[in-house]
Amino acid sequence: MRTPDWVASPWRRRSAVVVAGALPVLAFPAPGLWWSAYGALVPWILLIRTAPTGRRAAYDGWLGGFAFMLAMHHWLLPNLHVFTFLIAGLLGALWAPWAWLAHRFLAGSPSPGRVSAALLVVPSGWLMIELVRSWQGLGGPWGLLGSSQWQVEAALRLASVGGVWLLSFLVVAVNVALTVLIAVRTSRAPALAGLVTAVVATSAVWWWAPRPDVRGEVRIAVVQPGVTDGPDARFAREEALTRRLAGQDLDLIVWGESSVGHDLADRPDLSDRIAALARATDTDILVNVDARRSDRPGIYKSSVLVGPDGPTGDRYDKMRLVPFGEYIPMRSLLGWATSVGEAAGEDRRRGTEQVVFDSGKGLRIGPMVCFESAFPDMSRHLALDGAELLLAQSATSTFQQSWAPEQHASLAALRAAETGRPMVHATLTGVSAVYGPSGEQVGPWLGTDASASAVYEVPLAGGTTPYVRFGEWPVRAALLVLVAWGAFEGVRALRLRRTGPRPLAAQAADPSSTSRTTRSHSS
Repeated sequence: MRTPDWVASPWRRRSAVVVAGALPVLAFPAPGLWWSAYGALVPWILLIRTAPTGRRAAYDGWLGGFAFMLAMHHWLLPNLHVFTFLIAGLLGALWAPWAWLAHRFLAGSPSPGRVSAALLVVPSGWLMIELVRSWQGLGGPWGLLGSSQWQVEAALRLASVGGVWLLSFLVVAVNVALTVLIAVRTSRAPALAGLVTAVVATSAVWWWAPRPDVRGEVRIAVVQPGVTDGPDARFAREEALTRRLAGQDLDLIVWGESSVGHDLADRPDLSDRIAALARATDTDILVNVDARRSDRPGIYKSSVLVGPDGPTGDRYDKMRLVPFGEYIPMRSLLGWATSVGEAAGEDRRRGTEQVVFDSGKGLRIGPMVCFESAFPDMSRHLALDGAELLLAQSATSTFQQSWAPEQHASLAALRAAETGRPMVHATLTGVSAVYGPSGEQVGPWLGTDASASAVYEVPLAGGTTPYVRFGEWPVRAALLVLVAWGAFEGVRALRLRRTGPRPLAAQAADPSSTSRTTRSHSS
């Protein structure tokens, strides 16, 4: 297999892999070129399949994965500095086995059968990457490929069936099929069949997937104070904006993450001021307290519901913390990160369980804090526990001029579609957004330049989506595909060991087998 002249130089090849690996980021906000996701992996896969060996393909996978992670999290550079590169390099290693797998199936002139298998195995390998890096200790599931489709109605319907995982599988499968159509002329039939199957399956899901059973609506107010100078000024601005909501017949008022900078038990004056606002608006207020607790040691980020008589007793302590931002992993080894970036000087404490609140007017709400909205399993568990409205209280003011606020706000659309429950994403400084039970946008976004309160008429829905009922079944199916492929390759290797290589006359009669054998040894 001959490497194209334009990437024959090692440095040109590395540069091409870096560009190709970063390319999928354009499908996410803020660029928002969602349609590009269906071809964004093609240049990367084309480079991987031209690698002279499987080891070189794995290196191309690591380098492209590093570029993807760095581009996806580039807005962390001013805060984490060198750690951004370190994290991207470590996570990029997850793409090495995936690239080896893609090379194994697509290098040279693969047979139609191998291409058919690649349409299942290569996307399954990608899902394993997304599953592993979704672990909170590795930074969480930020930038899952399927989440780039958050504004596509057909994709949101698919999410209600298989979550963001099904979307990621579909996007990668389409990229594999397009790669084959471009580079493997002899095996285009299965690639075309794969594309047709994807279209037919998507259409079938569109007609079959149950729609949310809409049952009335509620009026939710979001208070976004904007950029302020310190917690006291922020509280005063939130207070002024909330006071304007009096007389608007609301069901709930939501403030953003870290909207209160003092423990309410330590500061009864603040508790009384919020209760006075609840009386003036005749509505409970969900605030977020970022402070050292008076009843136990440590700093917590907590969603606290405050009614006309003060805190109702409903409280949710954030469970999944942001690495480096809210705690430093292995602080004894990596504590020096505080000297080179804006890493957490003191680790926040974790909550132990998710909680569903009664808002005071019969509305059951499921709170999450900050990047917990990126975790599909958390919103799914809240829906199973009876939440009628999902909420995420967030603050991305540190990254105000980056792509982070738009990326974060878009995640709520996926969580709403997956669960069939509306979701409110309330922030301190934007972007705040609200989505209906199908993932459709409700009302306008509050951008990063807004300091305002806004009221949204949010439809409620009953029923249970297939994703809530069956969970991450695409991930389990992908794992079965990989196990089946591994078993097949193991049996094949044992058979070859027993019988030896095929005679040269048989190989000459079947040139494709010679190509496969050569690729097998080179890999």
